[in-house]
Amino acid sequence: MHDAVVIALTTPIVVGIYKEGELVERFESTKQSSDSLPELFETILKKYTLAHLIYAKGPGSFMAIKIAYLYLKTLSIVLGTRLLAADAFYFNGNRPLKAVGKLYFVKMADTIKTQKFETPVEADFRLPSHLDLNDFSDDALPYYGIGAVG
Repeated sequence: MHDAVVIALTTPIVVGIYKEGELVERFESTKQSSDSLPELFETILKKYTLAHLIYAKGPGSFMAIKIAYLYLKTLSIVLGTRLLAADAFYFNGNRPLKAVGKLYFVKMADTIKTQKFETPVEADFRLPSHLDLNDFSDDALPYYGIGAVG
């Protein structure tokens, strides 16, 4: 059995496949998540049997979070696998994440707030080289961070 980690908050969409906690293969797509997730998982499911689906649940792009959650939740039900999640800061070294305008999400201890930055902050997402399932929660509902109006 393998585990899949999905980071679908920005382009490229990245999926890592893990065996006993070690990254064994990486998949990537520059298409929108609504197109890339079905294509990536069509390939992945021909090659691997998955025990866990794990994803970055936000904050980030509302639409990307919604699509990733709906796709992965549906896939977890169909496959009978657990859907786990962590906030997006887990995948970018706890750096600020773009919200809207000059506002960025920042994580302080267990609290996520918005903070204004005058200069853009780069925050690349990376798959963990080693996967520890204890780092992820069964609370996989999306985290949007701010309302639609901001």
